[in-house]
Amino acid sequence: MQEQVSVQVDHVHKKFGDVQALKNVSLNVAQGQIFGLLGPNGAGKTTLIRLLIGATTPSSGQLSVVGFDPVRQKSALRRLIGYMPQSPALYDDLSTRDNIVFFSRAYDIGNSLIRVEEVIDFVGLSERAHYPVYTLSGGMKQRVSLACALVHEPQMLFLDEPTSGIDPRLRVTFWEHFRELASKGVTLLISTHQMDEAMYCDRLGILHEGVLLADDSPRQLLWNNKAKINIWRDESVDQHEIINYPDHLPGILRDHGLDPAITRIEIKEDTLETVVLGMISIAVVKPHKEPGDEQGD
Repeated sequence: MQEQVSVQVDHVHKKFGDVQALKNVSLNVAQGQIFGLLGPNGAGKTTLIRLLIGATTPSSGQLSVVGFDPVRQKSALRRLIGYMPQSPALYDDLSTRDNIVFFSRAYDIGNSLIRVEEVIDFVGLSERAHYPVYTLSGGMKQRVSLACALVHEPQMLFLDEPTSGIDPRLRVTFWEHFRELASKGVTLLISTHQMDEAMYCDRLGILHEGVLLADDSPRQLLWNNKAKINIWRDESVDQHEIINYPDHLPGILRDHGLDPAITRIEIKEDTLETVVLGMISIAVVKPHKEPGDEQGD
């Protein structure tokens, strides 16, 4: 069965004046997948999300979101996507429920009041439904913002730093929500600079200064980098440094014949943070160049 694609980005460039915010970015996101955009501030994560929701237009290249062009078919696309900005865009004087009702009416959905109660319960704010938003904590405001993005049951959800500034326990709750949505076929594209969160994603796109440095699963990104393996035989130790250790470890063990004298095998993997920082360091030393860069823009 062919995998359905929710997002297609094909050789996209985006310039703001003399600033090249995105440089020849291409990626695909499958339906029901959690795709993470990882990178430091200024990497181009928010710019890419804004392009995909139709809030700005690419300088060149092609974009498709759930089969629609976000530039030419913005109105049709809007009903199919949800967007949670980094800073909650809420009405502080309205209650939790009234904010969500407002967004439900903007989408003109049927049985809106029933749906409003469903998303309030989903984000765990039933007890705060009547509280004005200005009385809520930052984490609760984030949950209201998520509920507003979900109220029309979108096929595709864009989340820009959704757990920024919230406590670790609530962060876990958010990711439980995200995984539940993905299990129902909703596609999520999430920007983050939190390395621990990135491990929850099905795939990761690593951005640096507008360049997509990598696009792979978190586990494969780790396996593609070096792991240090120390094998003790009595008092001596054999040290190995290998790439993709799940495939190459058996060969090392066969060389040792699985000797009973081997008392311990220790594997030291790079962390995702180490991998990403290594990629960025290489990109800084060998900056990405577009054709014609030698002559300037």
